[in-house]
Amino acid sequence: MGIITVARGSYTYGQEISEKVAKTLGYDCISREVILEASEVFNIPEIKLIQAIEDAPSIFDRFTQGKKKYMAYTRAVLLEFLTRGDVVYHGFAGHFFVEGISHVLKILITADIKKRISLVMERDKISRKEATLLIDKVDNQRRRWGKALYGIDPWDPCLYDLSLHIGRITVEDAVDTICRVSRLTQFQASAESEKALQDMVIAVKVENFLLDAKPVVDVRVDNKFVYLKPSVRLSESSEIVCRMGEIIKTIPDIRGIEVIS
Repeated sequence: MGIITVARGSYTYGQEISEKVAKTLGYDCISREVILEASEVFNIPEIKLIQAIEDAPSIFDRFTQGKKKYMAYTRAVLLEFLTRGDVVYHGFAGHFFVEGISHVLKILITADIKKRISLVMERDKISRKEATLLIDKVDNQRRRWGKALYGIDPWDPCLYDLSLHIGRITVEDAVDTICRVSRLTQFQASAESEKALQDMVIAVKVENFLLDAKPVVDVRVDNKFVYLKPSVRLSESSEIVCRMGEIIKTIPDIRGIEVIS
């Protein structure tokens, strides 16, 4: 049950590498499908989900938490895809969504700036200056995005198991390297890591169910049992307590639910 996430800057050959890795390993390769399914499942316009992933948060977004809500919906769908196993996901935010799952191989793909500029110039039929400005804009947006939502720089190589810079290293070199690393023992699924992924899926579903509920609660799941830790003491008539039975009925596989202090 292999899982590979490929984070990539704009115009860095990340999609091509992901597709070739998936073909070599016999894995599924997904990206935009996650957004399309999230749009359908949660009845949200696709453009809003795309903006949530690709655009840096605005002051309005930080105030309303709108971007975090759309990211939560996208994460829920992505995790459902990943539980099927043997999958390569390429996109900007994949590694954020599976933190703590030991058998996920996290890859960062970057590329020589001259190659990136040439790709943009050819694709969009624009000048070198325009292409440079476009790449800078996208890169800065994504850096601001990561820092605003998670407090980290998404281009920090320490967030990944393997960082590859396409230049002297070719696309084919990158594909071969990723495939070889993916076969290492530490990136094979274990009973413990599969349990952690299943618990994460349930936790995200519960978090989404309580997204607009008050007060805010931390959600922890252990062996499909849900623990809710509220930010303040709950009364018997509080919204969270009243919705606990609904959570069990709505979300499959939950063994039980408990409020803890």
